[in-house]
Amino acid sequence: MAANTPYTYNSLVIYEVYVRNHTPEGTFKAFDADLDRIQALGVDVIWFMPIHPIGKINKKGGLGCPYSISDYRAVNPEYGSLEDFKHTIQAIHARGMKVMIDVVYNHTAHDSLLVRDYPHFFHQDASGRPVTTVPNWSDVIDLLHPEPELSQYLIDSLKFWVSLGVDGFRCDVASLVPVEFWTEARRQVAELNPNVIWLAESVHAAFIEFRRKAGLSGYSDSELYQAFDLTYDYDIWPILHKAIAGSVPPARLLEMHRFQEAIYPGTYVKMHCTENHDQPRVMSVAPSRDAALAWTAFEAFNKGAFLIYAGQESEAAHTPTLFDRDLVDWGSYPLTGFFTNLFKVKHHPLVLEGVFNILQAEPVILAAYAAESASLLGIFNPSSHGAEAALPLKDGDYPDLLNGGTISVRSGKARLTAPAMILEVPQALSIEPFRSSLMDEDREYI
Repeated sequence: MAANTPYTYNSLVIYEVYVRNHTPEGTFKAFDADLDRIQALGVDVIWFMPIHPIGKINKKGGLGCPYSISDYRAVNPEYGSLEDFKHTIQAIHARGMKVMIDVVYNHTAHDSLLVRDYPHFFHQDASGRPVTTVPNWSDVIDLLHPEPELSQYLIDSLKFWVSLGVDGFRCDVASLVPVEFWTEARRQVAELNPNVIWLAESVHAAFIEFRRKAGLSGYSDSELYQAFDLTYDYDIWPILHKAIAGSVPPARLLEMHRFQEAIYPGTYVKMHCTENHDQPRVMSVAPSRDAALAWTAFEAFNKGAFLIYAGQESEAAHTPTLFDRDLVDWGSYPLTGFFTNLFKVKHHPLVLEGVFNILQAEPVILAAYAAESASLLGIFNPSSHGAEAALPLKDGDYPDLLNGGTISVRSGKARLTAPAMILEVPQALSIEPFRSSLMDEDREYI
């Protein structure tokens, strides 16, 4: 585990932005006008998808994919100038938030600045032509790691952005780049700023399996924690996606969360989400709006950081294309209150102080953070089973931090008034995880 990873990352809220599709203008200057609204949600970090110039050779769509980068040390002129981006960094910092940018070090555009001068930086076919190792990524060519000169060029590029005030890096398909590169990059960057946030886009388990069988690089989440503070939840994403859609029972997902607790370093941090730019919007996957809200609240309440993808606060059901202008339909921001309260819970002291456990999968999901004299109890009802739930609470009235008001518990039961509720409980809860066929044997530990 990265030595300086603080537990505060378990309460981190990250907001993902695609500058091209965030505003009608698609510029840094236009985005700046939205910062007060984003700050008011309770966001800690703004993550910009790649801000660099996009390659023109073999580009996809009319404008090209931002992950096909031609120059790691410049900004896409479509978005504005480098001075514009510096101003955006300053504006974000002035509001108490941090700036994260995308780092794409597995591949570049076909017309990257590096191709002409450093052909040995790239995977090549038998004729010496740069190629990709992922055939459907036709607009990019793969960098060839390890290569000391390439590594230093990339690390110096990271230092350039840190010197401008960038606070963190979301590292694209980090599982395909050697861990040794990432550990050295972290070491050198720490000389400028030891508090840089390192988020790995760790990839689906099936992709790792495929890469390894093909004799290509593929590093597990456990290996990545040597260099990174946070990793993606893609190790269990297929099950999450099916649980949200209602095609597998919640217990299937929840036992995978318990499994993560056992197989990763004790200080591991996952970044949870229900959607992002590579995945369908939760409103298009869940069978109902209530189910979408219940799963979103659970993933945010879960131990780890949480990502909100721009437009989620507007109940957007359409995932914007990467390759052209495809503006977010903002409407009237109907979920502003929901996310504002959810992120207040995410920053609650008990999220850092309490012991987290998932208590129950059916008929509703129960999860809790329990400390010595107080607890948070989350109640999530993605299947809308019934109007009442049995709760492990004494009879009384408990504040609902997510929806406002109080919830009355009588004879150990409470009426469910929303798809998700988070109760503040002035007592310690007995934390006993739900039984899991994956984790539990039919015997006592001795």
